[in-house]
Amino acid sequence: MEYYAEVTVQLKDGMLDPEGSTIKRALEHLGYSPKDVKSAKKFIITIESESIDKAKDTVDEMCRRLIANPVIHDYSIIMREA
Repeated sequence: MEYYAEVTVQLKDGMLDPEGSTIKRALEHLGYSPKDVKSAKKFIITIESESIDKAKDTVDEMCRRLIANPVIHDYSIIMREA
């Protein structure tokens, strides 16, 4: 069966986020008052697997091995059938 994994990767709390800081300043210059802005990346992965649990395990391994740096990133995975 085919599944979609939506992986969101963002910096851990306490890590500097220059992109988020730049967007926050730009929004303030436009007259908005955001309390905070954090940047994140989203990956949509299509995967073939026997079950949704096995697919999620495979995507989690992908994240740990390549997509996210566990020292500086947190990530979340949302799975759904294709």
